[in-house]
Amino acid sequence: MFVSNVGELEEARVSVPGALNAFKKSLIGPHEGWAGWVMRLFTLKEKGCTPCHTHPWPHINYVLSGKGVLYTGEKKVMLEEGSIAYVPSDVEHQFSSTDDQNFVFICIVPEEGDK
Repeated sequence: MFVSNVGELEEARVSVPGALNAFKKSLIGPHEGWAGWVMRLFTLKEKGCTPCHTHPWPHINYVLSGKGVLYTGEKKVMLEEGSIAYVPSDVEHQFSSTDDQNFVFICIVPEEGDK
């Protein structure tokens, strides 16, 4: 069993090319007993974004607060608190904050997606 508080977990700046004002906390994964999967918490601060990218695993997302955009190829979808999204494998995508408030969302990926 694993129990913690998100405030106690280390926040890391997402430092891959194309990321801007993006931060990540790893919430639960193999180290906490959830083999094969990782649940992360992303915070995109003012004008923040993840890089536009693709990979061979899916994303499961749930927006906790703020407003943002999910770009998938040619499609642009507005997201807000309570929004859920599934991004299939090999689909080009990017998450972006749309205002000056933090855009905070949970992202669940297979373990290989969090390396």
